[in-house]
Amino acid sequence: MRTKDTVTVAMFAAFIVVLSLAPPIPVPALPVPVTLQALGVMLAGCMLGPARGAAAVGLYLLLAAIGLPVLPGGRGGLGVYAGPTGGFLLGMLIGAAVCGWIAGRVARAESSTVRALLGYLLAALGGGLVVVYAVGIPWLAAVTGMTLGKAALAMAVFVPGDVAKAVLAAIVSQRVRRVWSFAGAQ
Repeated sequence: MRTKDTVTVAMFAAFIVVLSLAPPIPVPALPVPVTLQALGVMLAGCMLGPARGAAAVGLYLLLAAIGLPVLPGGRGGLGVYAGPTGGFLLGMLIGAAVCGWIAGRVARAESSTVRALLGYLLAALGGGLVVVYAVGIPWLAAVTGMTLGKAALAMAVFVPGDVAKAVLAAIVSQRVRRVWSFAGAQ
């Protein structure tokens, strides 16, 4: 990685930390709070591409694994990965890569503002929502003893907020693209 890439990855990891430390909103009867970290993951993937986006999320997760209180609620340490949110954390790593891959194939090549915006929205929804949920929900079910259907139904409460985050990530990515070249995005 070049120095510019390293700095960009570190800055996005720090950005995800800042979004994660915004006060989480607890959801009654669920061990998973509403947070803003998914927005950071979507933006990292859409703006940095699959490799650097996943590297930014990976750095964020590494900081949490070594015990720094960077996760929502000021949590950190390896024990978090064995808890109900562990699958969502792993899903974020994969999701950032998928966001970047979709954005690179669909959004960045578009000259039309509307098409680029829709491409970024597709990327944010595909990687930041579908992939994260596909990994996180089975993990949540296994750790809490819920059935897969009950865990999926319980997570439905998060869908409107995550769709709103995806829309915001798409708008920001499309707008920033005008002034910051994504040409180097991998």
